[in-house]
Order: sequence, then structure tokens, then C-alpha cells
Amino acid sequence: MSTGFVWHEKYMWHDTGSGATSNIEPDEHFENADTKRRLKNLLDLSGLSDELMQLKPRMATEQELLRFHTEDYVTEIRTLSDAHGGFAGPGTPFGAGSYEIAKLAAGGTIVATDAVLKGEVTNAYALVRPPGHHAERDLGRGFCIFANVALAAMHAKEVWGIERIATIDWDVHHGNGTQQAFYEDPSVLTISIHQDGLFPAESGKFIERGVNSGANYNINIPLPAGSGRGAYETVFRRIIGPAVKAFQPELILVPCGFDASVYDPLGRMLLTAEAYRDLTKELMAIAADACDSKLVLSHEGGYSKRYVPFCGLATIEALSGFRTEISDQAGRDDMPGQELTPAQKALIEEIAASLHLS
Repeated sequence: MSTGFVWHEKYMWHDTGSGATSNIEPDEHFENADTKRRLKNLLDLSGLSDELMQLKPRMATEQELLRFHTEDYVTEIRTLSDAHGGFAGPGTPFGAGSYEIAKLAAGGTIVATDAVLKGEVTNAYALVRPPGHHAERDLGRGFCIFANVALAAMHAKEVWGIERIATIDWDVHHGNGTQQAFYEDPSVLTISIHQDGLFPAESGKFIERGVNSGANYNINIPLPAGSGRGAYETVFRRIIGPAVKAFQPELILVPCGFDASVYDPLGRMLLTAEAYRDLTKELMAIAADACDSKLVLSHEGGYSKRYVPFCGLATIEALSGFRTEISDQAGRDDMPGQELTPAQKALIEEIAASLHLS
């Protein structure tokens, strides 16, 4: 087993400013470089980086961006970036030069996908920035500019002729952009497990199932705040595993956020680094059964500087099969809330039954 790894220093140069408004003292934006840089530093310090196949990213071309995004939107981002920056959409600021960096993030996810489909690596992790799963066709949202995973899926379909792809999004926020990209497409099964009503507040409901030929190929699993390991593991075994097995994708792409962790300031879930390790093993088992282990994770959210590095390390250790000597000192796997509650179980069973999953 070999694991590819995408990284570029320029990802850290994406400038989201101070996060200040007329009512908030300047500080730092939630989506800043620190969590990603600290994850990369921990990978290096632990020795795990030496066990990964380093993949050099490239910028996505405008033609690749236009597979999903509108020409007007791409032009607007480029024009603002060439000047002094601006906003891709609500709450999504960027500075000069971020157009090229966002293209590098989308291109990095495509490079990781190419490496897996070529058989150069078994699986891959793209530590890219800015994130992408909230980016819509003509609007940036939730710190996202271009739809990294959706564009990688479209690339796999057009260039590689892949006929069935599954996306499994475990970021704490709903993957609205990925959903929009494939809402009418039966060749892509889009799954999002997220905190109910968090962001975007108006999307991510279970009743959003896809339309026209894409009906029933979009699955939202909105869990209540306070869900921990028990709820997530039950979702994987009761819903995600059976749904993916029935769909039989040739490739699985994962918008990988670590903001469902217990220490995240922008979510209210209870996952620990060890929970992410075990969920990654669940992902790998699903991928092994469905698509000869062809699995690509692309970094999304996660805003705890202290804890994202441990969650990412555990995930990439599981992907690579290489365990370092670094331990998670902040774990708290014993904290209340990790067990599946009756209410969580009832919700998961209701969703599974409506999907006719046995």
C-alpha cells in the first residue's frame, strides 16, 4: 500500500485577512494557514512525510474550472485577485494572488486523483488550501473559492472515463457545492454527513435527494449537535457502507474536514483523533470492497490549531498503514457523548429505512 501526498507552500499564502467587520476587532480569520501548516509540520516531525509519495500539484486550467463554474464567476475571481483581492461570496475574502492559489488547490486535488487512477499510489491525501466543498457554480461560500473535489470528479469522468464516483463528505458543514454540482447526475453518488442546520443553515436536509435523473443519488445525513464516535460509526456501517456497496463506484473522493472534532470552534461535534483514525479505516474498507481501494481525500475545514494536526496525522497514518510514535495527548476518547444515543440511533434508522437499506 502506498499513499500519495499533495502539498505546496503557496497554499499557505492564500490571504483571508483579519476577519474584522465593523463590529469585530481585527484578529485573524478562522480560515487561516496555521492549522494546515501545523499539520504539515507534524507530518514532517513524526517522520510520516518520509513514508508518503510526494505529489507535485499544478494549477487547474480555466477549461477545467469551467466544467463546473461559470465563465463570469471565474473571470470575477481572476480580476479581483489581479487587483487587491475581494470577496468570492459571503464570508469568503481573499487577497491578491488567491486566484492562482485556488487554481493550485483544485489542481492539487486533480493531481491526487490522477495518481490514484494511474495506479502510482493506492490512495492519496491532498493538503490543499483554500477549501472547496461550499463553492457553488457562480458563488464562493464558506471560505471556498473553487469546488476542488467536484472538479476532480468531473476530471475523472471526462479524462479517465470513470462512470461511477462516490463522494463522502465528513466535514462538519454541509457540502452544498458538491451537492449542487451533481444534483441531477446519477453517475455521482454524493453523501454528506454533517451537523444539522450549521452551515449553510438552509441546506443539507435529508429531503434533498437529487432531482430528475439524479433523484436518490444525493444523501444528506444531518446529525444533531453533540454527536460523537458512536453516531458516526453507526452512520458508516448503517448508511454509507451499504449505499456505496449498492452503487459500486469506481472511485471514492472525500472532502475531508476536521471541524467535527471536539475542540473545533466552528462545530459542536465530539470526534477525537482516534475516532478519525477508525473512520478512515472504515472508509478504506468500503473503498477496498467497492473500487479496489481507489480513495482520495482532499482537505477542507478544521479550525483548531492545536487539534487539527493530530486528527490529520491519525487519518494519514491510517491511509498509509504507517504508525508514528506521536500520540494524541488531548484525546479524551472517554468523554461523555461518545456512545450512540437512542435519539441518534432512531434518526439514523429512519434515514436508512427511507433509503431502503437493509
